Amino acid sequence: MGRPEMVYRLTRRAHDLFQADSNRFTLELLQSVHEIYGPNAPEKLLYNVFQRKCASLKEKIKGTTVTDRAKALARIRDAEGYMSEFRIDESGPLILECHSPLQDLLDKYPIIGRLEQEMFEQLLGTRIRREETRHSGLYECAFYFDA
Repeated sequence: MGRPEMVYRLTRRAHDLFQADSNRFTLELLQSVHEIYGPNAPEKLLYNVFQRKCASLKEKIKGTTVTDRAKALARIRDAEGYMSEFRIDESGPLILECHSPLQDLLDKYPIIGRLEQEMFEQLLGTRIRREETRHSGLYECAFYFDA
């Protein structure tokens, strides 16, 4: 008989206890960019940030298989505060994240979800399906792919 799996999730009240890269200043900065350079400027800026992040991660993520690269990416994302793990379920392999340090930015700029998906695709070298779930203050984001 297998060991029962324990699942931990953060409620909204607990999110403040974990690393949060975004803050009021970042949101105010993006709002100022919007006011000075126009409505598309914040998204252009975020696109550039994700391009640079992806280039940086490409140097750190090594592996000959998609699974090896996914495990490495999950470890890095976990260290960045995403509560990330690689797993395989009935749908196949995935990276599951139970927290986002960018939550307040993601709420204001949903393009970040698409940029994360594109970054995962580039880093893993395969198509990614990103599925975000929120209810009762819980956050979960799964990145599904074929190994």
